[in-house]
Amino acid sequence: MAYSVRYYHSGTMKMKTTEQIGTAIRTRRKQLKITQKELAMTCGTGLRFIVDLEKGKPTCQIGKTLQVLQALGLAIETTPLSGDDAGGKRP
Repeated sequence: MAYSVRYYHSGTMKMKTTEQIGTAIRTRRKQLKITQKELAMTCGTGLRFIVDLEKGKPTCQIGKTLQVLQALGLAIETTPLSGDDAGGKRP
């Protein structure tokens, strides 16, 4: 399954790794000129969570991640992988 992070009003980015999601979050936060601390306070998370999320830590909680995405005006969409992207494996 591939993930797409949709920027409201500005297109879609397809990504397959937690690092790519973290990069999208960091890029959007910087576009909005928000510090990591401000984002953490807005989302009710700790600063450490935001740091880990932006670094692409794969064990970040999905619920908190969705809160951060929403606060930044981002959303996740899922799409089935094509045969090549799925590594030849079917779920």
